Amino acid sequence: MAREYDHLFKLLIIGDSGVGKSSLLIRFSDNTFSGSYITTIGVDFKIRTVVINGERVKLQIWDTAGQERFRTITNTYYRGTHGVIVVYDVTNGESFANVKRWLQEIEANCDVVNKVLVGNKNDDPARKVVITEDAQRFANQMDIQLFETSAKDNINVEEMFLAITEQVLRHKKQTQKTGSIGSKQRHRQSAQRSQHKEKEQMLLVLSRVWLICVSR
Repeated sequence: MAREYDHLFKLLIIGDSGVGKSSLLIRFSDNTFSGSYITTIGVDFKIRTVVINGERVKLQIWDTAGQERFRTITNTYYRGTHGVIVVYDVTNGESFANVKRWLQEIEANCDVVNKVLVGNKNDDPARKVVITEDAQRFANQMDIQLFETSAKDNINVEEMFLAITEQVLRHKKQTQKTGSIGSKQRHRQSAQRSQHKEKEQMLLVLSRVWLICVSR
């Protein structure tokens, strides 16, 4: 029986409470929006399969609680994560200021992981307080791709999720390629050591034969 996907990746959505993490997840997974989501308790997740360059990628997308009291619970869900989506609310300056803390948390819990920065609720210019240029400048400093999205109006949501998926897939292939090259190098070095050892043994045998002949 053929597998229904070629790759399986775990994505984590983090950020302050109320920035729209659940809304982004539901928009991407079910293409729906509700303005009255209940605050996430602990962790929730959805699954969706996408196609990237002809390859089927199954995504497990974990939506974490942003409240401080759930921090020790959600920390365990960093394990096995391939990509992290860091969300702030463009109408809430404090949520953007807290992005640094979320990035530090990623560093503390993940060895190597791909990341994107997402400014959500970008659908009402009159309420926007986090200027795009400031967010882009910060993203450039952190070497993270920035997306401004609206789960409500379905702006840039699909593009953002596909972008982080492409990053993760590209990283996986680069790692496999590097590992393959390293394996070949180790095999070649092992073969060279074996050949060197065989030569040493042959020289030892020849020297013994020569000594026997000389002694006679």
